Amino acid sequence: MGKEPIMDLADGGVSRRRVLLGTAGTGFGGLAGCLTRGEDSGLEGEIVIDGSNTLLPNSALVAELFMWENNQVRISVSGSGTGAGFQQFCRGEADLQNASRRIGDGERTLCEGNGVDWLELEVVMDGIAIIKHPDNTWCDQLTVDELGQMWERGSDVETWADLDDDWPGEEISFYGRDAASGTYDYFTEQITGAVGNIRNDFSGSPDTNNIVRGVRGNEHAIGFAGAGYYEENEDDLEVVEIYNGDEYASPSPETIEASEQAPEDRTVEPYEPLSRPLYLYVREDALERPAFREFVRFYLETTQETARDVGFYAVPDETIEEQRERLEDAIERYV
Repeated sequence: MGKEPIMDLADGGVSRRRVLLGTAGTGFGGLAGCLTRGEDSGLEGEIVIDGSNTLLPNSALVAELFMWENNQVRISVSGSGTGAGFQQFCRGEADLQNASRRIGDGERTLCEGNGVDWLELEVVMDGIAIIKHPDNTWCDQLTVDELGQMWERGSDVETWADLDDDWPGEEISFYGRDAASGTYDYFTEQITGAVGNIRNDFSGSPDTNNIVRGVRGNEHAIGFAGAGYYEENEDDLEVVEIYNGDEYASPSPETIEASEQAPEDRTVEPYEPLSRPLYLYVREDALERPAFREFVRFYLETTQETARDVGFYAVPDETIEEQRERLEDAIERYV
C-alpha cells in the first residue's frame, strides 16, 4: 500500500481551488512531479486535459487522486479556456476537454474534419454569481431584464442611478470573463440573449481572480464569476440575488443543484437562469488505452465528491448513471 499523499489539500489558509489552480496553471507539472509514491496498479501512460479554467480545479483534483492510486500514469491538466481548448481537442491534441458550455457548431465541424469523435459527459454543476462590493448597500436584487439592460451591447446604463433614481449617480465598473471563456458565452446568451452580446467597456479577463480583485476594490463595481470564487471570497464580496421568475434567489448548493432536479423533488427554488452544468468531452479513440478509459470511469465515480471539495455542486445520481451508461457504450466500440 502507498503512504498518504504528500500534498495536504485540506481546507485551510489556502483553499483546494487555489492550490489546484496554481499547480495546474503550468500543465499540472508541479503536482505530478510530487506524486512519486502512491500505488502501482499496473496502469501506465499519459493523459492530456485542457480547456475550461472554470472546470480545471475539479479535473485537477480527480487527476491527483487517480495518479495517487496509479502512480505510473501522468496526467497533464491545463486551462487555456473553453474556446481555445476546443481548438486543440478537435485537432486531436488533447484527450479530454474541460468545457463550461456545450460544443459549438464550428467546433463540431472542426472535429469532424479532423476525424475526432467525441463523447459529452455532464460532470458538475456550477452557478454564475453576480458579485458586488460589500459597501454597495443599494443593489441587493436584480431581475434578468435589469441585468440585460446593464450588460448588453449599446447599453445606456452608465451609473447606478440609470437603473433606479434612488441609487447613487456613480459610474458603474463592469468586470467579467473574456470572450475565450465558456462562462462568457453562457452569461451573454442567458442574460443578453445572444453569445457575445455585451457592452464594449467591460473589463474582461481570462483569470477570475482579476474579476474578484476588481470588484473588491471598487464599491461601484459589479461582475460575473463562477459561484465558487464568490464562496472563496465571501468576506470581501457579496452577491446580488436574481429573480428566477417566481422569486429572488442567490447561488448556493441547494439552489444550484435544484436546477437539475424535477420540480416535484425540489425543496428550494432553483437559481435560474445562471445555474449550468459543466462538461467533460472525451476523445473516443483514446478509449483504446487502458489507463485512459479507467481514468474516465474514475472521474464519474468521484466527481460528485470532488465537485463539492473545490467549490462546485454535484449533478444528480441519475445523471451520473446516465453518463456511465453512455461511457460504457462508447468503450464497447473501441475495446
